[in-house]
Amino acid sequence: HVQLVESGGGSVLAGGSLTLSCATDLQPYSTNCMTWFRQAPGKELEGVASIKTRDGLRESYYNEMVRDRFIISRNKNTLFLHMRSLKPDDSAKYYCASDGRFCGSESWPDRSRYAYWGQGTQVTVS
Repeated sequence: HVQLVESGGGSVLAGGSLTLSCATDLQPYSTNCMTWFRQAPGKELEGVASIKTRDGLRESYYNEMVRDRFIISRNKNTLFLHMRSLKPDDSAKYYCASDGRFCGSESWPDRSRYAYWGQGTQVTVS
């Protein structure tokens, strides 16, 4: 079954752009906080960007390393990560995660708070 399925990864030259997608069939009450994480070889999993949905309003949070280059967005069934000005340091496997609890500016990067995870999509920047 679907739950969370990422796509859109690939190889790109430095300075290029990619858009990642994460399709979900989770019920809306399980997607109040949706987040992109990434993990490079030999490094810890890190939060990239998150989007909270509450009372029909969206609020986004970003890792400072990507704030001016990445944009997170979503519709009912898909989470997106629009990435531009990519750097070799952005190379990693990118995962989307979702949880029904509302996240905030301090809590969103905490991997332990997410109930649902995708399998990841690889991004390589050279």
